[in-house]
Amino acid sequence: MTKMRTELKFLFYAGAIFSCYFVYGMLQEKITRGKYGDGDKFTYALSLVLVQCVVNYAFAQVLMLSWTHGEDTTRRVYYFSSAMTYLLAMVCSNMALQWINYPTQVVGKAAKPIPVMILGVLIGRKSYPFKKYLFVLLIVTGVVLFMFKDSKKGGNDSQYFGIGEVLLVLSLTMDGLTGAVQERIKSESSPTAYSMMLNTNWWSSVILTIGVVLSGEIYRFTTFVAQYPEILVYIVALALTGALGQLFIFFMVAEFGPLPCSVVTTTRKFFTVLASVVIFGNVLLARQWFGAVLVFTGLFLDIFYSKGKAARSRRASHK
Repeated sequence: MTKMRTELKFLFYAGAIFSCYFVYGMLQEKITRGKYGDGDKFTYALSLVLVQCVVNYAFAQVLMLSWTHGEDTTRRVYYFSSAMTYLLAMVCSNMALQWINYPTQVVGKAAKPIPVMILGVLIGRKSYPFKKYLFVLLIVTGVVLFMFKDSKKGGNDSQYFGIGEVLLVLSLTMDGLTGAVQERIKSESSPTAYSMMLNTNWWSSVILTIGVVLSGEIYRFTTFVAQYPEILVYIVALALTGALGQLFIFFMVAEFGPLPCSVVTTTRKFFTVLASVVIFGNVLLARQWFGAVLVFTGLFLDIFYSKGKAARSRRASHK
């Protein structure tokens, strides 16, 4: 019964992350790649992330007041480090959309489990069996093959490694560092998801507030919003869906660890595209079918291996 409850909880968290970030992705593209007025573009990545962090913090504060929780003994330097890498990943990812399209960003971010695993070993003192690396590599490879868009002749999308791609690499590196620090936090003090969300976004808000004031971006941001007030609807909706999605991500990290969370956030990109294929009847290329097979193969092998390992652990504990 306990095992079934755990599995249902995992599926609920995964479904919530899928739903929230499906809407979040569409809003993010609308804000950062849309044109306003006479062709003006939104380029205020720091301010956009700051709004999200403030809403996330307020959301976590309400949750902390609503439910009982124990004292968080996590060292402040860990939360500061986690906040710094987390917001740098978000800022780099948002800024990348000024040079690359959204599908390219999604394909790049699909490799997130790789730096999470590598830096989790180097910094988070986490150990993974070799099979785990192969399974995650299968999943990531499958997602990339499925979602990669073939270039069209005469198209405007650059095939070279430019500023957008560099920013994606930086974002992935920051994601890996965030996962490693969260693994250290989880192993040393095991704080609740509410506490992790609250403290991470508090430090992120402090850092970003200093950044937008010193850079002067906050004044340009408010001028842009005053000129095009319709963007406020998208920004508020983005912040709310991001807050809900992040809450469930912290639930996932607190109870199952950062690697399962990164696998979920990676595969949700695949299922989002798969859903659009089914709904709109788009034809899949042979390469995309091969990618789908790799994703499901990696997922089933990981589930099979994890269950086998858990069964061996139970047998050993009964001896």
